[in-house]
This record gives sequence, C-alpha cells and structure tokens, in this order.
Amino acid sequence: MRARVLGLGNVLMGDDAFGPYVVRLIEAFYVMPPEVEVIDVGTPGLDLIPYVCGVDLLLIVDTVRAEGAAGDIRVFGSADILANAVQPRLSPHDPGVKEALLTAAVAGAAPRDVLLVGVIPQSTEVGVELSRPVRAALAPTVAWVVTELTARAIGPVLRGVPRQPSTWWERKPEGSDPGLTLV
Repeated sequence: MRARVLGLGNVLMGDDAFGPYVVRLIEAFYVMPPEVEVIDVGTPGLDLIPYVCGVDLLLIVDTVRAEGAAGDIRVFGSADILANAVQPRLSPHDPGVKEALLTAAVAGAAPRDVLLVGVIPQSTEVGVELSRPVRAALAPTVAWVVTELTARAIGPVLRGVPRQPSTWWERKPEGSDPGLTLV
C-alpha cells in the first residue's frame, strides 16, 4: 500500500497554516516508511491533481468550514467530499480538492481511500501565528494521522530524538521550545 499525507494551507494566513504545520510536526517527530510520503503542498489550487494520483490512501490535512467552535476537528471521507457542490473558486489558491479527486478518477488514477481531517479555524487573516484553539488541535491531528497509517500496517516510527519542526514562517526566538508534546 502506498500512502500520501498532504498538508494544505497558506502559512501566512493565520490558522490556514494548520495543514503545513501538522506535516512539519510529523516530519519532526516520526520517520515514515518508504511507502508513505508526507508533503506540505501549500496552496496548490488545481495543481493539487498530481498529488492525489497514484496512491492507495490519501490523507489530507487542512482547515475546514464547518459547524462548531474554532479548534474542533472534523474528518471527512471521499463520499463526504464528493457529495458537496463544487465551491466557487475565489482565488487561484483555493485547494480544489473535489475537482482534483474527480479529475484523478477520470484519469483512472484516483486513490482508493481518501480522508480529510480538518480543523475549524478561528482566524485566517494575514499573520503567522496559529490561534490558541487551533494550536491545541495539532497534537490530536498528528495522532490521528499516525493512527490511520498504523491501522493500515504502514505506520511511522517515533524518532528517538525529535527534530525541531521546520516552521520557518513563525517568529520565535532562537533556540526556543515550540511548546508541543506529541508523545
């Protein structure tokens, strides 16, 4: 089984950095087996199509518009994603997940299993900080990704010594602790 974990979002738009942040934490705390790719795809728009093709399992991490409070985590399967009407693309950076999945299906390269884990953002205004409720959703989301991969016998291995997450967009003092514990 081949799997891909995609972090979607704009790191310069507050809580929209959730997907890239989760990917960076996974890379810092875990070693992935060769069958699993973990990629921060940023804001790909329709360029998302190549990233959804050619894998058995696709896990997408992003912010979502849903009922609930900021920081609440929601999980959607491919049926949920495909059931919603195509949303108007307000910018060339809108992710276009449904369109990418439909295009991959037409090409015969769609993933067999798709799950999107999303967090409800508090703010997606210009800025480089995650809000407190969204920051609190980081560890449970990383754990969810690890659990999904492990359930399919392609789970990552916890690093003996974690690396510092490469969250280059955050302003933090040199040598500071990101304050996150995933174990």
